Amino acid sequence: MNYSGIDLHSNNSVVSVIDETDRVVAERRLPNDLAKILALLAPWRAELAGVVVESTYNWYWLVDGLQAAGFVVHLANTTAIKKYDGLKHSGDETDARYLAHLLRLGILPTGTILPAEHRQVRDLARKRMQLVRSRTSHILAVENITARQSGTRITSNQVKQLDQAAVDQLHLPDDVALAVRANVALITTLSSQIAIVEKRLQEKVAPRPDYSLLTTVPGIGQTLATIIVLETGTIERFASAGNFASYARCVDSQRMSNGKKKSEGNTRNGNPYLCWAFIEAANFAMHFSTEARQFYERKKARTNSVVARKALAHKLARACFHMLKERKPFDVNRCFA
Repeated sequence: MNYSGIDLHSNNSVVSVIDETDRVVAERRLPNDLAKILALLAPWRAELAGVVVESTYNWYWLVDGLQAAGFVVHLANTTAIKKYDGLKHSGDETDARYLAHLLRLGILPTGTILPAEHRQVRDLARKRMQLVRSRTSHILAVENITARQSGTRITSNQVKQLDQAAVDQLHLPDDVALAVRANVALITTLSSQIAIVEKRLQEKVAPRPDYSLLTTVPGIGQTLATIIVLETGTIERFASAGNFASYARCVDSQRMSNGKKKSEGNTRNGNPYLCWAFIEAANFAMHFSTEARQFYERKKARTNSVVARKALAHKLARACFHMLKERKPFDVNRCFA
C-alpha cells in the first residue's frame, strides 16, 4: 500500500509518494497543473490508499480535480499538525512526506471537504460580508468628514440616502465635497451589489429546512441564519454540542496544570464566521428575548459584559446544534434552563 502527500503552494506543489516503510517511491516539484500531478500519481494509483492535501487558501482546484479523477483525498488540518521542533532540517519535501506518513499511521488530523456546490454559495455569503465591511468603512468616512466640517454627525442611514444633489446641499468646501462624492458613489455601488448577492443567497438558502429552524431562534434573522447554515455544513459532522460550540469559537481556550491556568491554547482554531454570527445573535437576542437578557445579566453580575456576551453566544450555539440535530424549533426553556 502506498500513501501520498502534497505540499501545496501558490504556484507549485511538491508531490511525494511513500510505501508502508516510509520509503519514498516518487517525488517531484510540479507547477500547479492538475494534469501533471495526475500523471505523476497515475503509476501508483492501484495501491494508493489516499492523497493528503494541505488546507491552504487555494486547495479547491486540486482537491476537486483529484476527487473527480477517482482518488481518495484527505484535507489536512494544518493547525492541528505539530512537527517535532528539534528537527535540524525541514523543507517542502519533508512536509509532503510527513503528511503521507501521518496518513499511513492513521493519525492525520483532517478537515471536512464540503461539496463544491455548497462551497460556492458559502463563499458568496463571505463575499457579502466583505462588501458590507467595505461599505461600512465608506459610511464611517462620510460621518467623520461631516463631523469635522460642521461639528454634527449624520447617521449611517442618512449617509446611505445621500446622492450627488444631497452632497451639494451640505455646502462643503470643493475638495471636501469631492471626497464625499467619491464615498457616496462607492456606497451606492456597494449597496446595489449587496442587494444582488442577498437576493441570490435567499434563493439558494431559504428553502433549506435548517434555515427555517434557525430563524426560530431569538436574535437570528435572515442574514445570520444564512451564514450559520452555510458555515456549518452538515451538522452530523459534529459529534456533540461541545464540538460544535468549539468550532464556532464559543468556548474558552486554556491549558491547565495542577488546577491552575498556565496558558491559552489555539484561540483561532475554529470558524471565525460562525463566531461572528453567534456573537451578533447574542447581541440581538438580548433585545428580543427576556430569557436571553436575564441570562446575560446574571452572567454579567458575576463576571463582566464581554464574558457574559460570549456565554450567551455559547448557549445559542449549543441550542442551534440540538435544533439541527433533532429537527425541532427553538425551545427557550430548554436553552436557558
